[in-house]
Amino acid sequence: MIYLNGKFMPLEEACVPVLDRGFIFGDGVYEVIPAYSRKLFRLTSHLHRLQHSLDSIRLKNPYSNSQWHDLLKKIVAGNDNEDQYVYLHITRGVAKRDHAFPQNCEPTVFIMSNPLLAPSQDLLANGCSAITAIDNRWIRCDIKSISLLPNVLLRQMAVDANALETILIRDGFLTEGAASSIFVVKDNILLAAPKSHLMLPGITYDVVLELAAANHIPYEIREIFEEELQSADEIMLTSSTKEIMAVTRLNDNLVGNGKPGALCQQLQQLYHHYKTTTMRGDAPLS
Repeated sequence: MIYLNGKFMPLEEACVPVLDRGFIFGDGVYEVIPAYSRKLFRLTSHLHRLQHSLDSIRLKNPYSNSQWHDLLKKIVAGNDNEDQYVYLHITRGVAKRDHAFPQNCEPTVFIMSNPLLAPSQDLLANGCSAITAIDNRWIRCDIKSISLLPNVLLRQMAVDANALETILIRDGFLTEGAASSIFVVKDNILLAAPKSHLMLPGITYDVVLELAAANHIPYEIREIFEEELQSADEIMLTSSTKEIMAVTRLNDNLVGNGKPGALCQQLQQLYHHYKTTTMRGDAPLS
């Protein structure tokens, strides 16, 4: 079951006019929200990020937070899996093709859900491979825009190299992955690139830093040189769907000893405990 412009329906029945500005211009934003045991995870944080994206493209939010909550709960309830990831997508709507914003245009709102599959035991035990590439995207990466062609091309570079992710470098510094946030461990200190317009403010990024603070894990939020990435003791990628995953090979070179490091394993355990107990729904960190 999906939701489209005020109606719940099977996915197969949904259609959008070809003059929708999302189709013509990529003029819209999106969010991805995990649900564990049918409970939406960090919903307040996701809706806050959605509002930031909408404000940034000057598109009025079509619903209040309580209305979003009701819609998203109905989508989760109307689909089969206990663990799901919910995708919501808002465009500026249908109008004659013109770059300028149309007047009195109703936004298109689409929500769907897919099964949320945990990372495989092989990936958890052995980590994944990644490559690096120049970050050639636009400079408003903090907007969760549906215009994802640069990310698609960068992610395909990883697929072509039999890797899981492409880690991006801009002007000699780490920004993020093509579809993830990136953490580096150097000398037992967890390093995170600072939030800016050059990276998406990751929800899992926030959780990792909250867990580090709550468990007295040393961390620094600062710019990370490419050389520090290449010589890291550990590298981790995080996202709402991948959670926390070790990168154990970078550009065909081993990261550390080629196995998930101690700090990554600790954070994975903390995250698992967090999401299955205190953080089901929107509970505060404890």
